[in-house]
Amino acid sequence: MKESSAANIGEGSNEKHVNLRKREKQSQLLISRQKLEMATTCSIPMIDLHDFPNQSSKLMAACEEWGCFRLLNHHDILPSTLMSEMNSVAKSLFDLPVEIKRRNLDVVIGSGYTAGTEKSPLYEAMGMYDIPVRYDVETFCSQLDATPHQREIITKYVGAVHELLMSIAEKLAEGFGVKSENIGFQNWMFQFRMNKYHFTPQTVGLTGVETHTDSGFIYIVQIDEGVCGLEVMDKSGHFIPVDPHPGTIIVNLGDIAKVWSNGRFCNVKHRVQCKEPTIRLSIASGLLGPREAIEPLAELVNIDHPCVYVPTTYEDYRKFRFSKDLQAGEALVLQQTSSFVN
Repeated sequence: MKESSAANIGEGSNEKHVNLRKREKQSQLLISRQKLEMATTCSIPMIDLHDFPNQSSKLMAACEEWGCFRLLNHHDILPSTLMSEMNSVAKSLFDLPVEIKRRNLDVVIGSGYTAGTEKSPLYEAMGMYDIPVRYDVETFCSQLDATPHQREIITKYVGAVHELLMSIAEKLAEGFGVKSENIGFQNWMFQFRMNKYHFTPQTVGLTGVETHTDSGFIYIVQIDEGVCGLEVMDKSGHFIPVDPHPGTIIVNLGDIAKVWSNGRFCNVKHRVQCKEPTIRLSIASGLLGPREAIEPLAELVNIDHPCVYVPTTYEDYRKFRFSKDLQAGEALVLQQTSSFVN
């Protein structure tokens, strides 16, 4: 009896240890989930690419309320290893002599190498506009004397982000009950741009890039992990920090998304602030708009919801923004139909 009791006590003790480990693991998972939820509640919405169509209503709400969101589980299309490799390539390209970087010529104003402006002196950028029609990866790489490895990474990355943009655009169309093949997103203009911010101890607290909206449709933004600075404006007019979160990327909606949705989507205002004295990199890839005139979806226009914007091509609108120096969405007001003009 005593031996049996001792054995039972040992078995009970083992069970307690197993249950304790299970509870500890569950507790750790709960803490991780709570941290993720805190990141989304204190900041912009989180959209899980693996959970569609369940996430469709959440996606549309994020686009209407915020005009931006974090995208989770995108790695089937854009792997984290490729993102890391592209970040390293971007760093090495920015380290090139300025005379080489200047070979990255403008196709349109502001599309090639930029060495900072009076409004954004800490900012440097380079990239490709209207890929592959007016600028292709091979030309870009040749201009910058890119190595075979760098060419391979840039080619893979540009292909992956374009595929991801297509996936997001299709889900936005489906959210409005529209078949994406009827829109022809594949033929829309596509842009790739690398950005570098030269932050120093003297620039902490200053603005790296002033408040603006993006001119195009949707943008994927890969930001340096561990380097903060991006802020988006909420509907109350307050800036909310969008700090790096492992395993996610940022998606922003621009002015053309607001036109396309007949005013339902928000074209998010955002800026970059210098929070610490370090170099900050970001890589932005955008689906800009069609080559022909863009106007609100016919499915969103009716007697109760009249057409808000006049038809315009993306490039005409982009030129208009530059000519009027209206970079924070104000140019859209001047594109409204007569029924919406005060």
